[in-house]
Amino acid sequence: MSLAMSVAERQAFLADVHVGVIAIDRAGQAPLAVPIWYAYDPEIGVWVITGEKSQKGIALAAAGRFTLCAQTEQPPVYRYVSVEGPVASVRPADREKDTRPMAHRYFGPELGDRYVESTPDGGGQVFTMRPERWRTVDYSKLGG
Repeated sequence: MSLAMSVAERQAFLADVHVGVIAIDRAGQAPLAVPIWYAYDPEIGVWVITGEKSQKGIALAAAGRFTLCAQTEQPPVYRYVSVEGPVASVRPADREKDTRPMAHRYFGPELGDRYVESTPDGGGQVFTMRPERWRTVDYSKLGG
């Protein structure tokens, strides 16, 4: 029995709200692996927002690719989706089109708006990645 998710299952899982862990190669150092908010749409790919001068922003610009892993941890229904691929686009984050929807996704409208108002520059840059490789596991397929 395969524990892998179907295309529809993995896309639905990744589109759901999870805090992801982004991993980015760094020359001469261990990869940077830290939690991050993200969004996913099959037509666009995965996108994250981070400061241009943050460790993530610097590493993403240098590496030009990243891995993102999202998971649920509630036994016995442990699931994860991991995607990797090249950065397809980089652009400044727009407060209303990017930062506010991402903050609402994770915090809800009220706290999300408070978060957005605390970010003076609009939130940094949007890095978009089109997944080339998917890894998935869904232990709920074991039954029980």
